[in-house]
Amino acid sequence: MAIEITHVRFGSTSRTEDQFVRYKWKNVSDGNTGDSDKPTLVDWIDNKNGTAYVGSGPSRVNVGAVRPQSGQPHLRTYADGKWTNNLLNLPIF
Repeated sequence: MAIEITHVRFGSTSRTEDQFVRYKWKNVSDGNTGDSDKPTLVDWIDNKNGTAYVGSGPSRVNVGAVRPQSGQPHLRTYADGKWTNNLLNLPIF
C-alpha cells in the first residue's frame, strides 16, 4: 500500500520534523483517508514495506524514517539523494 501524507500535527510549539506527533494521509489505491501517530507510521515504513510520499506528479517526494543518534525516530522526505523538509510545508490539522 502507498499513502500520500497530506497534513501534519506537531506536539509542541517547536515546528521541526522531530516534533510531529500525527500524520493525516490518503491511500493512493482506494482514496480512503486516515491518520496515524508517529511511532505507528515509522514502524509501517521501516518494518511493513509501507510506502509514503508528499505531493503528486513531478513534485512527488518520497518519505522515509530517520533514526537520529539522539531523539526519537521520525519521518522526513527524501529527494534528489538527500533528506529534505517537505513535511514542514504541509497544512496542520
